[in-house]
Amino acid sequence: MQALQLEKPHHFLFIEVPEPEAPGPGEAVVAVRAVGICGTDYGGYLGKMPFFSYPRIPGHELGVEVMAVGPGVTNVAPGDRCCVEPYINCQQCHSCKRGLTNCCEHHQTLGVHCDGGLRPRFTVPARKLHRSPKLAHEQNALVETLAIGCHAIDRGAPTSAETVLVIGAGPIGLSAVEFAKLSGARVIVIDRVAARLAFVRERMGIADTLLATGGASDLDALRELTDGRFCEVVVDATGSNASMGGALASCAFGGRLVFVGITQAEVSFPHAPVMHRRELSILASRNALSRDFRRIITLIEEGRIDTAPWITHRIPFADTIATFPTLLEPVSGVIKAVVEMPE
Repeated sequence: MQALQLEKPHHFLFIEVPEPEAPGPGEAVVAVRAVGICGTDYGGYLGKMPFFSYPRIPGHELGVEVMAVGPGVTNVAPGDRCCVEPYINCQQCHSCKRGLTNCCEHHQTLGVHCDGGLRPRFTVPARKLHRSPKLAHEQNALVETLAIGCHAIDRGAPTSAETVLVIGAGPIGLSAVEFAKLSGARVIVIDRVAARLAFVRERMGIADTLLATGGASDLDALRELTDGRFCEVVVDATGSNASMGGALASCAFGGRLVFVGITQAEVSFPHAPVMHRRELSILASRNALSRDFRRIITLIEEGRIDTAPWITHRIPFADTIATFPTLLEPVSGVIKAVVEMPE
């Protein structure tokens, strides 16, 4: 069967891979039905994702159907529609034993550190499958993106009396917006792309948006929106070291800054006049937890998260090589692209 491999930055090719063998204890063979494309995949393609290794079969945002299960598997059965928790943890390290499976010391993300789902069928640990029979395959492919935002907002822990600023309205920023809204907090979104802010206003119901210029006027506008208090929780989803360093200035006194975007560059910021004086907390947010996936499935099923606006581009698997570079162009207007896998 054919798989799509990113051999090196800027170079995809189709390769032949063997059919998966019968699943062993605790394993399941799944048929991949839908694969979401996210910033990690774009970063891997551009050679800018620090954790990406080559050659690699990408694909970690997955809607799958269970084909077969191995001995001892009870959480899923053949025919089940599922989303995949793509964070393969060792279950033995200090982090795993503390329940911090998202930052396992030997962590492997499907499609990043090990081969992922841009292939018709493959084997996964069954414990990483979350049943969602009411969700369509492409909705299941959205769950992992939403889980990243869910975990980031949990790290910031906003209350309904606080204001959350989300910097960057790409898919990860938008997923943070979804959960900031659910917290009851006031939400403000800032981005450099007017079309993204229009999406936030029109499709996500966020009235307070700011078009970033990269200058002091951005901070002035935020000061005016918040009556000079700034924001108790700031989530930076840009992956820009300049934005991440400057984000502290947007935090209220006693505020929390969450870095969910990733950069390979150093991040610097003034300590005494901003971080120390305001007693700020800086938090990293990596991946998500199993409970996040279960929560998101329920929220979509209950209609509390509307997935309809998210998917703007659908790509047949055979067209992925030709189409992928066009998604990087601002004129594409992409929010979330999903690769439709052949049955």
